[in-house]
Amino acid sequence: MPFEINLSGEMKIQFYLRFHTQMGQNLFVTGNIEELGNDDSSRAHPLEYLNGEFWTGCVEFDAGLHPKIRYHYFLKNVDGLQVIEWGNDRSIDVSKSGIEEIQTVDTWNHAGEYENVFFTAPYQQILLKHSKKATKQQFVKKFTHIFKVKAPLLRKSDVLCLSGSCGALGEWKPDAATFMSLQDNWWTCKVNLPRESFPIYYKYAVFNTKEKEFIHFENGNNRSLHGDAREHKIAIVHDGFVQLPNNTWYGAGVAIPVFSLRSQNSFGVGEFLDLKPLVNWASKCGLKLIQLLPVNDTIATHTWADSYPYAAVSAFALHPVYINLEKMAGKPNAALIKALHKKYRSLNELPDVDYARVSNLKLSVIKELFTTIKETFLQDQDFLDFFEKNQHWLIPYAAFCCLRDKYGTSDFTQWKQYSKYKKEAIEKFVSAKARHYDSVAIHYYTQYHLHAQLREATDYAHKHGLIVKGDIPIGIYRFSCDAWIEPELYHMDFQAGAPPDGFAVKGQNWGFPTYNWEEMAKDGFNWWKKRLEQMAKYFDAFRIDHILGFFRIWSIPMHAVEGVMGYFVPAIPISLTEFSQRNIPFNYHRYINPFINEAVLWELFETSSELVKQNFLNNLGGGFFELKDDFNTQRKVEAHFLINEKSELNRKVQQGLFELISNVIVLEVAGSNGQLFHFRISMETTSSFRYLDWHVQQLLKDLYNDYFYRRQDHFWAEEAMKKLPVLKAATNMLVCGEDLGMIPDCVPDVMKQTGILSLEIQRMPKDPKKEFFHPADAPYLSVVTPSTHDMSTIRGWWEEDRGKTQRFFNTELGQWGDAPCLCEPWINKAIVIQHLYSSAMWSIFQMQDLLGMSEDTRRENPCDERINVPANPKNFWKYRLHMHLEDLINEKEFNEELKVHIHSAGR
Repeated sequence: MPFEINLSGEMKIQFYLRFHTQMGQNLFVTGNIEELGNDDSSRAHPLEYLNGEFWTGCVEFDAGLHPKIRYHYFLKNVDGLQVIEWGNDRSIDVSKSGIEEIQTVDTWNHAGEYENVFFTAPYQQILLKHSKKATKQQFVKKFTHIFKVKAPLLRKSDVLCLSGSCGALGEWKPDAATFMSLQDNWWTCKVNLPRESFPIYYKYAVFNTKEKEFIHFENGNNRSLHGDAREHKIAIVHDGFVQLPNNTWYGAGVAIPVFSLRSQNSFGVGEFLDLKPLVNWASKCGLKLIQLLPVNDTIATHTWADSYPYAAVSAFALHPVYINLEKMAGKPNAALIKALHKKYRSLNELPDVDYARVSNLKLSVIKELFTTIKETFLQDQDFLDFFEKNQHWLIPYAAFCCLRDKYGTSDFTQWKQYSKYKKEAIEKFVSAKARHYDSVAIHYYTQYHLHAQLREATDYAHKHGLIVKGDIPIGIYRFSCDAWIEPELYHMDFQAGAPPDGFAVKGQNWGFPTYNWEEMAKDGFNWWKKRLEQMAKYFDAFRIDHILGFFRIWSIPMHAVEGVMGYFVPAIPISLTEFSQRNIPFNYHRYINPFINEAVLWELFETSSELVKQNFLNNLGGGFFELKDDFNTQRKVEAHFLINEKSELNRKVQQGLFELISNVIVLEVAGSNGQLFHFRISMETTSSFRYLDWHVQQLLKDLYNDYFYRRQDHFWAEEAMKKLPVLKAATNMLVCGEDLGMIPDCVPDVMKQTGILSLEIQRMPKDPKKEFFHPADAPYLSVVTPSTHDMSTIRGWWEEDRGKTQRFFNTELGQWGDAPCLCEPWINKAIVIQHLYSSAMWSIFQMQDLLGMSEDTRRENPCDERINVPANPKNFWKYRLHMHLEDLINEKEFNEELKVHIHSAGR
């Protein structure tokens, strides 16, 4: 039935959505026309419950004004929380149809369906690009139905076809099936179905065009379609994903910080262009991914302390230390770079990164280069284009750096001028007419070249079939450009960190302000969206550092030094009435204040107890003490010992006082007037707890377990679902989460619901009943790795705990007898191979763990391979490869063996 042109333009769309709801849930459809709310969820069109299988809704609109309709669905729970289906690629072209009514039969696209991963940018543009080729659509003059389905992992020579129960669908005969064409990720076909053929039953099938043979039908039950066919009406059936084994794709990658790379051309530190020889090596070995640590600018003090890559002074600017000066200088200034050859050589031969020397030397050379080229550079069209696209962050960043260097500190609260950011004032400050303009514009120059070099490196990776994975820190540096510009987005009166664990028994205090999520939500998390947009310029995937912070963040008051003094925010506190309801005697001063008696003092200070009593404590009588006001917080104690002689005795006393201050049962919620409390983490380990009656201890433990492990779970899941789906929808990068530490029970389900890959580490099992995690048990949507930058490498870990190593040797590796004292190459190799054969989508290894497989490539001392020690807040991030990448490329036997293992594992 050929269609007449509908001159009036009036058209009706009847939506049918397959979805099984629960009581109180409602469904909505939104899209790019007024009748669907113009993508504003608050004005979306509501659907109505039809039956146990479908919800439905109808809109009428002028097709002449809207030739292409794009739409998607979302679910609203009874608590108001919205769940958005994944993707935004359902569209209807009505420009030439001339029909009066369109009926859509849609399948909800659950974000947790692992097939969605294959429609992210890295797969569509790089990893599966060879198999993604649009095919010619067969011309059909008369049709009543359009069938659409997705099949991400078809082989290059495979196509889909449609077969079913009626004559128009070939009556299940393979040679009479209807072939489909690939258009915009959807396999599509148009079919003319007579009214009498309904209901119809059908399936999708695979046909190999090279062998010209029917391969097989999809798995599962037959699909069904009820309805009819009428004049001037068509039905579009979006069937989601074809039911084929779509979890058969596996990849392997290497993780290494940029600063750790070593090439023959680098200047004492890894540089962005050193990624190119890394790509050459990775490609030769069959790896598909390179994972990096954050690469943002961290220059706050111009000292080694700036080596911490998670303390960026800008969430958008790149770090000048990664610049290749020779590339930056070009031929006109080649002589200047040649004169630095000896310094290049001496710095590049150092075993580790001399961060301060390298960074400061590079900055001085950049300044010299800018002086010679500034007139022509600032008029260059490529630069002007870059400036236009990035000025929203580039201008304040350049001003921030100029003021930081002028006043000798990044602590903007100490600046004599501009301590509070005002856009109009800063625009005047960066004026080209200002005397200090060169001190501003040099940062434009630096960032332009860093951008160009990182893009060159990642483009090179893409051409060789590799993707690059970045890292988004959970926090921002307290004295950063971001905090200067929009301090209202952060809780500047708190410090982010992590509760105690096996790696840091006192917890971690990162010093970052925590996020003010309520304020960020007011503009739809715009800061996060801009941050992800910036990341996507360079990276195909990214790791969310400490994703647990999106559920709740460990917040430490400014008066505390150690992470153990923190508590989760947000969290449902304990009310005073709960203590009485549980028959727990509540002594406010006993639970809130540090418990200090003679025995506790001797336990902490031994023979120094008298010194501590005299200088730091007040005697309350009866053998009990309290801290003097000058020493009743950890910050006060820290300040006291900063100006006193550094000695072993003073160090011991300071740490002992820290212990005393944290020797409490509960922490009072500020402003609650003694009515609300948080439990002190690891309460049972305190001497304050040990000195309570046994019966009270048991009652407190039960309430403690309820507080940490039961009452918060649903609340924290809601908090994460307010943020993660919105942020994930803002980018098409592959999203991975670092879900380690004290993990709430709700985390795995939320990550599954949002389709975010989890991180699985063999020596950090998420099941508390297990000592080790086996890579074969990993969920498909996950990354497995034997180690990360925050822990020792395979070889280093092997020597840390003899008993644990022995158990691992016998149970996880399945070996008899005594474990070798040192991690011999065959052991290292066995662990790597175990991870390659994991059920996880990705196996990613630290470079050190791969090189540890061979005597020819491993470093002599495994202790020199570790990158970070989380328990040490002053860790110097200086690890560097012990061999040039060019030499690694020439390790033919090692590279070929690694390639064989990767290929044999199907990666």
